[in-house]
Amino acid sequence: MADVLRGLNLLETLKESIEKNNISDIKDAMEDMLISRINIAIAGERKAEKATFINSLRGMSQDDEGSARFPSSAAPEELTIFLNSKHPDYRLFDLPPISSDPTFQAEEYIERFKAVRYNAIIITFTESPSVNSVALWRELRSLQKETIYFVLLASVNDTDKTLEVKKAKSLELLKAEGVPLPKVFLVQPSALEKLDFLTFLEVMRGDLPEIRAHALLLALPTFSKSLVTQKKDAFKALVWAAASLSGGVSAIPVPLVSSMVDATVGVRILTKAQISLCLDDESLQRLARQRGLDPARMKALRTCALSVEVSKSEVKRRLAEAEKDTSTATTRLVELAMPRHARSVSRSFTVMLQALNTAIDDMGADAEKVVTMVTGEGQ
Repeated sequence: MADVLRGLNLLETLKESIEKNNISDIKDAMEDMLISRINIAIAGERKAEKATFINSLRGMSQDDEGSARFPSSAAPEELTIFLNSKHPDYRLFDLPPISSDPTFQAEEYIERFKAVRYNAIIITFTESPSVNSVALWRELRSLQKETIYFVLLASVNDTDKTLEVKKAKSLELLKAEGVPLPKVFLVQPSALEKLDFLTFLEVMRGDLPEIRAHALLLALPTFSKSLVTQKKDAFKALVWAAASLSGGVSAIPVPLVSSMVDATVGVRILTKAQISLCLDDESLQRLARQRGLDPARMKALRTCALSVEVSKSEVKRRLAEAEKDTSTATTRLVELAMPRHARSVSRSFTVMLQALNTAIDDMGADAEKVVTMVTGEGQ
């Protein structure tokens, strides 16, 4: 993994690599940003709420092929892996229920299901965490595993009042079991934009290594405008990396990969963006089924051609338009994007940056319209 990804701010660390002539870091970073694996384990009883939560994390409903089902067809002690065809490096692991037996051995559970291999472990419950789940948390923490979280899943009959009572009870139990500064996140399994999930996501992404946090962000379905903004920012950092390799920054006396300015690179980045923003037909159809909406109305919200289909011809057209544009706004964009001493950049860098960033903004606008229809956010 490239060292460039270890900083807290992706774009700033990419700029630092330019300043240090670390071109290989930028190449590695771009590949890692396009192909990065994230493995999330979900522990807890196999109830309807857990199945719905797993499906929502994948942008699916129980009616979709390959979705988590309730009742589960898996044997009680069987580990189930849920893949995502749109994001093959994003995998969810449904861990078997944590036994309520007083003889439960957390060490054996960890060893049997290789719990330390996951990037994060989410311990779910619908009433309060069990004593044995706390024992599992404690044992994992003793193994230097930091990304373990307690999530209270809302049931159909829960109200705001009952959820607050359950949360307070859960916090009391965790304190009594010796969990320092315990946190319990309330999550609505069928509508992740509600309750605490976005706060939980922010916490988890802050705890994960940056490349894993990036992979999680891009793989999650887009169910809020804040996620649209974060995804756009992530893709613009990726565009900057690609453009810096393509553009031939004059301050760096090393050969660069001029072929990267080709439309093929743009197609690869924008295809990833279309899928991440859930603008492709399959993602919209799944979302429509999950939320009980008309998929045709949802698809009609897409006004950007790239939201419908990412074609090489459309990317070439945008690059050609950007080639003709030498506006002050473009110049200012480059000045903001580049390190101070490396602002003498080739035209190809400017063209790629403007063309792809504008495309991402246009696709993001379509994604926000879909979010508004689905959640009512901003209405």
